[in-house]
Amino acid sequence: MSGITVEAARLMEALPEEDKMFAYEFIKKLVMAWDPDFTKVTNEEAVKIEAAEKSGYVSSDDVDWENIGTDG
Repeated sequence: MSGITVEAARLMEALPEEDKMFAYEFIKKLVMAWDPDFTKVTNEEAVKIEAAEKSGYVSSDDVDWENIGTDG
């Protein structure tokens, strides 16, 4: 988590509960306006994705277990 994110969370902790909810809803609206279908990635996520793609790891979800070892 970036330093500014940690600082924002720390500042929100100081607010009364009602104001915390207002801040949360405001942040949620900002995120939804920026990425309404949650398909964008942060710089940190992009680095992790690139590392995973280069690692050679294959998810078990990507394996066709029904046809393993066959031509089909």
